[in-house]
Amino acid sequence: MPIPAKQARDSRTVMTQLIFPLDTNHHDTMFGGKVMDYMDKVAAIAAMRHARAEVVTASTDSLDFLAPIRIGEVIEVESFVTWTHRSSMEVYVKVQSENMMTGERRTTVTAFFTFVALDGDGKPTPVPGVIAETEEELYLQSGAQERYDLRRKRKQERLKHRPSST
Repeated sequence: MPIPAKQARDSRTVMTQLIFPLDTNHHDTMFGGKVMDYMDKVAAIAAMRHARAEVVTASTDSLDFLAPIRIGEVIEVESFVTWTHRSSMEVYVKVQSENMMTGERRTTVTAFFTFVALDGDGKPTPVPGVIAETEEELYLQSGAQERYDLRRKRKQERLKHRPSST
């Protein structure tokens, strides 16, 4: 029996953080790894909301740092499931920063994460499809199959060229 598809908005997850000096590097901009940590957590929550199952991160791609995030700015990390395969889910994550004094907002980081849903035995389990509705959701979904194919090809190439252990 097929699993009914779910709307992308049902997986939407948002986290807001104020950036403090301990979050930053010697340039007074946010550590990339700290941003990635937040992104992975928010993406995992979106994937769990969609699958209603445990999930594991399978890959991260197109992680693009577009602008620096500075001390005192607020970031909003937003994610939602854009597309699914049998047991995998593509999750789009966008980070926007806001200058609290001026109100200026800008997109600072974007990425696609892939998660696999797991059953109670830790084995991949089927997930629902995604119903895209907004212009952004439709746009991202339209390129999802191509991104999936590129991820598969990249993974196969890496496995083929991996040194054998002896």
